[in-house]
Amino acid sequence: MDISINQSLLTQHPELKFGIIHYTKIVVAESPQMIKGRMQLYQENLYLEMQENPVTQREGIAEWRRLWKKLGADPNRYRHSAESLMRRISKQNYLTPYHSGVDLNNFFSLQYEIPVGLYDVDQLQGDIEIALGNEDTGYEGLNGRFNSLNKILYSYDAEGAFGSPFVDSKRTSVSEETTEALQIFYLRPSLTEENATKLLASAGKMFNQIHGGDYNIALLTNVVPATTL
Repeated sequence: MDISINQSLLTQHPELKFGIIHYTKIVVAESPQMIKGRMQLYQENLYLEMQENPVTQREGIAEWRRLWKKLGADPNRYRHSAESLMRRISKQNYLTPYHSGVDLNNFFSLQYEIPVGLYDVDQLQGDIEIALGNEDTGYEGLNGRFNSLNKILYSYDAEGAFGSPFVDSKRTSVSEETTEALQIFYLRPSLTEENATKLLASAGKMFNQIHGGDYNIALLTNVVPATTL
């Protein structure tokens, strides 16, 4: 499976960076109590911080809003997933445990203030490309409705679109049956390659400690726009 950034997208936006982690032989289950407790405490601390520092003023959230606008979408109408999570927490509508895959993925998104997607590799077909959506791009999302991805970044395989920093598709969602997963980090463009690599190494190690198995990391940039899993 090859994963690449659409060349015309990179030509227009050479600052884009995406982190890829491929997990194999993992076991997804109910989150350990340690993760549940850490996630709850983290959300409570975030809530307190956001009383002083509103969601849209947080560095990662603000940078992604600017990128959203630069790509052509309205950040107030289509909020990226990290901002949506933050807004829930700012209202004390805390995230409840789902399973270890989703819980840890949400934790990464909150910690790094970026959208992060997690996909079941068994539901993917062929190669994957990250591109910019048009009026015909969309899918049934995890939010229970059809989502248009016009002017929004998205990932697609041989069957069509399946992921984006807006909302992920129902088709490739991770369950407790998942044994192989693909994680896409929609990195902040301002992040250096060195810090991006450190971020991915830290996230991969933590995910691996909870789920077992093996993992490989790749950083897609204007210099290295493709990788093979």
